[in-house]
Amino acid sequence: MKTPLISVIVPVYNEEKVLAATCARLRTVLLALGEPYEVLFVDDGSRDRTLDLLRDVAAEDSSVKVLALSRNFGQQVAITAGLEHCSGRTALLIDGDLQDPPELIPDMLALWRQGWDVVYGRRTARVGEKATKKTSSRIFYRLLRWVTDQDIPVDAGDFRLMDRKVVDALVAMKEQSKFYRGMVSWAGFRQTPIEFVREARAAGETKFTWRKMVKLAADGIISFSVKPLRIATWLGTAVSIASFAGLVWVLVRTTIGSETAPGWASLAVIDLFFSGVILILIGVLGEYIGRIFEQSRGRPLYFLQERIGFDEKPDRAASEEERT
Repeated sequence: MKTPLISVIVPVYNEEKVLAATCARLRTVLLALGEPYEVLFVDDGSRDRTLDLLRDVAAEDSSVKVLALSRNFGQQVAITAGLEHCSGRTALLIDGDLQDPPELIPDMLALWRQGWDVVYGRRTARVGEKATKKTSSRIFYRLLRWVTDQDIPVDAGDFRLMDRKVVDALVAMKEQSKFYRGMVSWAGFRQTPIEFVREARAAGETKFTWRKMVKLAADGIISFSVKPLRIATWLGTAVSIASFAGLVWVLVRTTIGSETAPGWASLAVIDLFFSGVILILIGVLGEYIGRIFEQSRGRPLYFLQERIGFDEKPDRAASEEERT
Protein backbone atom coordinates (compact mmCIF):
# COMPACT_ATOMS: atom_id res chain seq x y z
CA MET A 1 0.00 0.00 0.00
CA LYS A 2 1.43 3.36 -1.02
CA THR A 3 2.24 5.75 1.78
CA PRO A 4 -0.22 8.68 1.94
CA LEU A 5 1.18 12.10 1.14
CA ILE A 6 -0.81 13.58 3.99
CA SER A 7 -2.62 12.36 7.09
CA VAL A 8 -5.31 14.79 8.22
CA ILE A 9 -5.93 14.37 11.96
CA VAL A 10 -9.30 15.67 13.15
CA PRO A 11 -10.13 15.46 16.88
CA VAL A 12 -13.92 15.59 17.36
CA TYR A 13 -16.22 15.72 20.37
CA ASN A 14 -19.99 15.98 19.95
CA GLU A 15 -19.75 17.40 16.43
CA GLU A 16 -22.72 15.68 14.74
CA LYS A 17 -24.11 18.99 13.46
CA VAL A 18 -20.99 19.97 11.53
CA LEU A 19 -19.50 16.58 10.66
CA ALA A 20 -21.09 16.23 7.20
CA ALA A 21 -19.84 19.68 6.12
CA THR A 22 -16.36 18.94 7.49
CA CYS A 23 -16.10 15.65 5.60
CA ALA A 24 -17.35 17.25 2.36
CA ARG A 25 -14.89 20.16 2.42
CA LEU A 26 -11.95 17.95 3.34
CA ARG A 27 -12.78 15.46 0.62
CA THR A 28 -13.06 18.20 -2.03
CA VAL A 29 -9.69 19.69 -1.13
CA LEU A 30 -7.84 16.39 -0.74
CA LEU A 31 -9.16 14.82 -3.96
CA ALA A 32 -7.94 17.88 -5.88
CA LEU A 33 -4.38 17.13 -4.72
CA GLY A 34 -4.25 14.02 -6.90
CA GLU A 35 -2.15 12.25 -4.24
CA PRO A 36 -2.94 9.43 -1.79
CA TYR A 37 -4.21 10.69 1.55
CA GLU A 38 -5.94 9.59 4.73
CA VAL A 39 -8.31 11.39 7.08
CA LEU A 40 -8.03 10.20 10.65
CA PHE A 41 -10.92 11.22 12.90
CA VAL A 42 -10.33 10.81 16.64
CA ASP A 43 -13.62 10.63 18.51
CA ASP A 44 -12.90 11.88 22.02
CA GLY A 45 -15.74 10.09 23.81
CA SER A 46 -18.63 11.85 22.06
CA ARG A 47 -22.07 11.45 23.62
CA ASP A 48 -24.11 12.33 20.54
CA ARG A 49 -24.26 10.57 17.16
CA THR A 50 -20.76 11.62 16.08
CA LEU A 51 -19.26 8.12 16.27
CA ASP A 52 -22.20 6.53 14.41
CA LEU A 53 -21.85 9.09 11.62
CA LEU A 54 -18.11 8.47 11.44
CA ARG A 55 -18.74 4.72 11.06
CA ASP A 56 -20.97 5.47 8.07
CA VAL A 57 -18.39 7.78 6.50
CA ALA A 58 -15.59 5.23 6.95
CA ALA A 59 -17.75 2.50 5.41
CA GLU A 60 -18.26 4.62 2.27
CA ASP A 61 -14.73 6.07 1.98
CA SER A 62 -11.66 3.83 2.43
CA SER A 63 -9.44 6.88 2.99
CA VAL A 64 -11.28 7.70 6.23
CA LYS A 65 -10.14 6.05 9.46
CA VAL A 66 -11.60 6.44 12.93
CA LEU A 67 -10.17 6.07 16.42
CA ALA A 68 -12.79 5.97 19.16
CA LEU A 69 -11.37 6.71 22.60
CA SER A 70 -12.90 4.95 25.60
CA ARG A 71 -13.93 8.29 27.17
CA ASN A 72 -13.32 12.01 26.88
CA PHE A 73 -9.59 12.49 27.50
CA GLY A 74 -9.25 16.01 26.10
CA GLN A 75 -8.13 17.53 22.81
CA GLN A 76 -4.37 17.22 23.38
CA VAL A 77 -4.66 13.51 24.16
CA ALA A 78 -6.88 13.02 21.10
CA ILE A 79 -4.16 14.65 19.01
CA THR A 80 -1.65 12.24 20.55
CA ALA A 81 -3.76 9.26 19.47
CA GLY A 82 -3.93 10.63 15.93
CA LEU A 83 -0.20 11.23 15.70
CA GLU A 84 0.57 7.75 16.98
CA HIS A 85 -1.67 6.09 14.38
CA CYS A 86 -1.15 8.23 11.27
CA SER A 87 1.00 6.94 8.40
CA GLY A 88 1.40 9.92 6.06
CA ARG A 89 4.61 11.59 4.94
CA THR A 90 3.07 14.71 6.48
CA ALA A 91 0.41 15.20 9.15
CA LEU A 92 -2.07 18.05 9.39
CA LEU A 93 -3.81 18.93 12.66
CA ILE A 94 -7.17 20.60 12.13
CA ASP A 95 -10.28 21.19 14.24
CA GLY A 96 -13.51 19.55 13.19
CA ASP A 97 -15.62 22.72 13.43
CA LEU A 98 -14.31 24.29 10.16
CA GLN A 99 -12.87 27.34 11.91
CA ASP A 100 -9.54 26.27 10.39
CA PRO A 101 -10.03 26.34 6.58
CA PRO A 102 -9.18 23.05 4.79
CA GLU A 103 -8.66 25.11 1.62
CA LEU A 104 -5.24 26.14 3.00
CA ILE A 105 -3.92 22.58 2.72
CA PRO A 106 -2.49 22.96 -0.84
CA ASP A 107 -0.64 26.14 0.17
CA MET A 108 0.74 24.45 3.29
CA LEU A 109 1.95 21.49 1.23
CA ALA A 110 3.59 23.87 -1.21
CA LEU A 111 5.61 25.40 1.64
CA TRP A 112 6.49 21.91 2.88
CA ARG A 113 7.82 21.03 -0.57
CA GLN A 114 10.01 24.14 -0.38
CA GLY A 115 11.77 22.59 2.61
CA TRP A 116 9.79 23.75 5.65
CA ASP A 117 9.23 21.03 8.25
CA VAL A 118 6.38 22.78 10.07
CA VAL A 119 3.82 25.13 8.54
CA TYR A 120 1.60 26.59 11.25
CA GLY A 121 -1.50 28.72 10.85
CA ARG A 122 -1.37 32.20 12.34
CA ARG A 123 -4.71 33.95 12.85
CA THR A 124 -4.99 37.51 11.61
CA ALA A 125 -8.61 37.79 12.77
CA ARG A 126 -11.14 35.70 14.70
CA VAL A 127 -14.67 35.94 13.31
CA GLY A 128 -17.69 35.33 15.53
CA GLU A 129 -15.82 35.13 18.84
CA LYS A 130 -16.65 37.22 21.89
CA ALA A 131 -14.40 40.08 22.92
CA THR A 132 -13.61 38.31 26.21
CA LYS A 133 -12.38 35.22 24.34
CA LYS A 134 -10.23 37.29 21.98
CA THR A 135 -8.76 39.33 24.85
CA SER A 136 -8.03 36.31 27.04
CA SER A 137 -6.40 34.49 24.12
CA ARG A 138 -4.26 37.51 23.28
CA ILE A 139 -3.13 37.86 26.91
CA PHE A 140 -2.44 34.12 27.22
CA TYR A 141 -0.14 33.89 24.21
CA ARG A 142 1.89 36.92 25.26
CA LEU A 143 2.08 35.77 28.87
CA LEU A 144 3.19 32.35 27.67
CA ARG A 145 5.94 33.90 25.57
CA TRP A 146 7.16 35.89 28.56
CA VAL A 147 6.98 33.07 31.11
CA THR A 148 8.42 30.22 29.02
CA ASP A 149 11.88 29.90 27.56
CA GLN A 150 10.50 28.74 24.19
CA ASP A 151 9.77 30.93 21.18
CA ILE A 152 6.10 29.89 20.93
CA PRO A 153 4.39 31.72 18.03
CA VAL A 154 1.74 34.26 18.99
CA ASP A 155 -1.84 33.79 17.73
CA ALA A 156 -1.15 30.25 16.51
CA GLY A 157 -3.20 27.26 17.59
CA ASP A 158 -2.82 23.56 16.78
CA PHE A 159 -3.66 24.05 13.08
CA ARG A 160 -0.41 23.04 11.41
CA LEU A 161 1.22 20.77 8.83
CA MET A 162 4.22 18.73 9.98
CA ASP A 163 6.79 16.55 8.26
CA ARG A 164 7.04 12.88 9.29
CA LYS A 165 10.26 13.45 11.24
CA VAL A 166 8.51 16.11 13.34
CA VAL A 167 5.61 13.72 13.99
CA ASP A 168 8.04 11.01 15.10
CA ALA A 169 9.77 13.50 17.41
CA LEU A 170 6.45 14.44 19.03
CA VAL A 171 5.44 10.80 19.48
CA ALA A 172 8.76 10.18 21.25
CA MET A 173 7.88 12.78 23.91
CA LYS A 174 6.21 10.84 26.72
CA GLU A 175 5.06 13.57 29.10
CA GLN A 176 1.55 13.23 30.53
CA SER A 177 0.50 16.90 30.27
CA LYS A 178 0.65 17.57 26.54
CA PHE A 179 0.83 21.07 25.08
CA TYR A 180 1.58 20.61 21.40
CA ARG A 181 1.99 24.30 20.55
CA GLY A 182 4.95 24.39 22.90
CA MET A 183 6.20 20.89 22.09
CA VAL A 184 6.46 21.65 18.36
CA SER A 185 8.39 24.84 19.10
CA TRP A 186 10.70 23.00 21.52
CA ALA A 187 11.39 20.26 18.96
CA GLY A 188 12.90 22.80 16.56
CA PHE A 189 13.14 22.02 12.83
CA ARG A 190 12.39 24.61 10.13
CA GLN A 191 9.09 26.36 10.82
CA THR A 192 7.13 29.04 8.99
CA PRO A 193 3.69 30.62 9.45
CA ILE A 194 0.82 30.91 7.01
CA GLU A 195 -1.76 33.58 7.82
CA PHE A 196 -5.51 33.08 7.71
CA VAL A 197 -8.77 34.45 9.09
CA ARG A 198 -10.31 32.12 11.66
CA GLU A 199 -13.98 31.81 10.75
CA ALA A 200 -16.93 31.28 13.07
CA ARG A 201 -18.08 27.74 13.75
CA ALA A 202 -20.03 26.24 10.86
CA ALA A 203 -22.54 24.70 13.31
CA GLY A 204 -22.90 23.63 16.92
CA GLU A 205 -21.32 25.15 20.01
CA THR A 206 -17.76 25.33 21.21
CA LYS A 207 -16.64 22.58 23.59
CA PHE A 208 -13.65 24.62 24.75
CA THR A 209 -14.94 25.90 28.09
CA TRP A 210 -13.20 28.39 30.37
CA ARG A 211 -12.20 25.48 32.62
CA LYS A 212 -10.47 23.74 29.72
CA MET A 213 -8.82 27.00 28.67
CA VAL A 214 -7.39 27.51 32.17
CA LYS A 215 -6.11 23.92 32.26
CA LEU A 216 -4.46 24.31 28.85
CA ALA A 217 -2.86 27.56 29.96
CA ALA A 218 -1.54 25.93 33.14
CA ASP A 219 -0.16 22.98 31.16
CA GLY A 220 1.56 25.34 28.76
CA ILE A 221 3.17 27.45 31.46
CA ILE A 222 4.17 24.69 33.89
CA SER A 223 5.32 22.22 31.21
CA PHE A 224 7.70 24.67 29.57
CA SER A 225 9.00 26.89 32.32
CA VAL A 226 10.19 26.99 35.93
CA LYS A 227 9.75 30.74 35.98
CA PRO A 228 6.71 30.55 38.33
CA LEU A 229 9.01 28.92 40.89
CA ARG A 230 11.59 31.65 40.33
CA ILE A 231 8.91 34.30 40.79
CA ALA A 232 7.94 32.61 44.05
CA THR A 233 11.58 32.77 45.17
CA TRP A 234 11.86 36.45 44.23
CA LEU A 235 8.61 37.27 46.00
CA GLY A 236 9.66 35.37 49.11
CA THR A 237 12.99 37.22 49.15
CA ALA A 238 11.28 40.61 48.75
CA VAL A 239 8.81 39.83 51.54
CA SER A 240 11.65 38.74 53.85
CA ILE A 241 13.61 41.94 53.20
CA ALA A 242 10.52 44.09 53.75
CA SER A 243 9.67 42.19 56.96
CA PHE A 244 13.23 42.62 58.29
CA ALA A 245 13.16 46.33 57.50
CA GLY A 246 9.82 46.63 59.29
CA LEU A 247 11.22 44.83 62.32
CA VAL A 248 14.20 47.20 62.49
CA TRP A 249 11.84 50.19 62.23
CA VAL A 250 9.68 48.91 65.11
CA LEU A 251 12.70 48.21 67.32
CA VAL A 252 14.19 51.65 66.67
CA ARG A 253 10.88 53.42 67.32
CA THR A 254 10.28 51.45 70.49
CA THR A 255 13.83 52.00 71.82
CA ILE A 256 14.18 55.68 70.97
CA GLY A 257 10.62 56.77 71.45
CA SER A 258 9.93 54.60 74.51
CA GLU A 259 6.57 53.59 73.08
CA THR A 260 5.01 50.54 71.53
CA ALA A 261 4.12 50.82 67.86
CA PRO A 262 0.30 51.03 67.46
CA GLY A 263 -1.75 49.33 64.78
CA TRP A 264 -2.73 45.81 65.82
CA ALA A 265 -5.63 45.81 63.34
CA SER A 266 -3.34 46.62 60.43
CA LEU A 267 -0.92 43.97 61.70
CA ALA A 268 -3.68 41.36 61.50
CA VAL A 269 -4.53 42.41 57.92
CA ILE A 270 -0.88 42.19 56.91
CA ASP A 271 -0.62 38.76 58.51
CA LEU A 272 -3.65 37.51 56.59
CA PHE A 273 -2.25 38.94 53.35
CA PHE A 274 1.07 37.16 53.66
CA SER A 275 -0.66 33.97 54.72
CA GLY A 276 -2.57 34.12 51.44
CA VAL A 277 0.66 34.71 49.52
CA ILE A 278 2.21 31.66 51.19
CA LEU A 279 -0.77 29.48 50.26
CA ILE A 280 -0.56 30.65 46.64
CA LEU A 281 3.14 29.81 46.51
CA ILE A 282 2.45 26.39 48.01
CA GLY A 283 -0.19 25.91 45.31
CA VAL A 284 2.34 26.74 42.56
CA LEU A 285 4.78 24.27 44.05
CA GLY A 286 1.99 21.71 44.33
CA GLU A 287 1.24 22.00 40.60
CA TYR A 288 4.79 21.01 39.74
CA ILE A 289 4.81 18.17 42.27
CA GLY A 290 1.43 16.97 41.00
CA ARG A 291 2.77 16.69 37.46
CA ILE A 292 5.77 14.75 38.72
CA PHE A 293 3.32 12.37 40.44
CA GLU A 294 1.25 11.96 37.27
CA GLN A 295 4.37 11.24 35.23
CA SER A 296 5.69 8.71 37.76
CA ARG A 297 2.52 6.59 37.61
CA GLY A 298 3.27 5.69 34.00
CA ARG A 299 -0.36 5.26 32.99
CA PRO A 300 -1.31 5.22 29.29
CA LEU A 301 -2.62 8.55 28.06
CA TYR A 302 -5.73 6.94 26.59
CA PHE A 303 -7.52 3.69 25.82
CA LEU A 304 -9.11 2.82 22.49
CA GLN A 305 -12.68 1.63 22.35
CA GLU A 306 -12.67 0.99 18.61
CA ARG A 307 -10.46 1.22 15.50
CA ILE A 308 -12.27 1.65 12.20
CA GLY A 309 -10.72 1.45 8.74
CA PHE A 310 -7.25 0.27 9.82
CA ASP A 311 -5.83 -2.70 7.94
CA GLU A 312 -2.36 -3.05 9.37
CA LYS A 313 0.31 -1.20 11.27
CA PRO A 314 1.85 1.65 9.20
CA ASP A 315 5.17 0.91 7.53
CA ARG A 316 7.46 3.59 8.96
CA ALA A 317 10.25 2.75 6.51
CA ALA A 318 8.02 3.68 3.62
CA SER A 319 7.61 7.19 5.00
CA GLU A 320 11.21 8.12 4.30
CA GLU A 321 10.52 8.98 0.67
CA GLU A 322 12.06 12.18 -0.60
CA ARG A 323 9.95 15.25 -1.17
CA THR A 324 8.80 15.62 -4.75
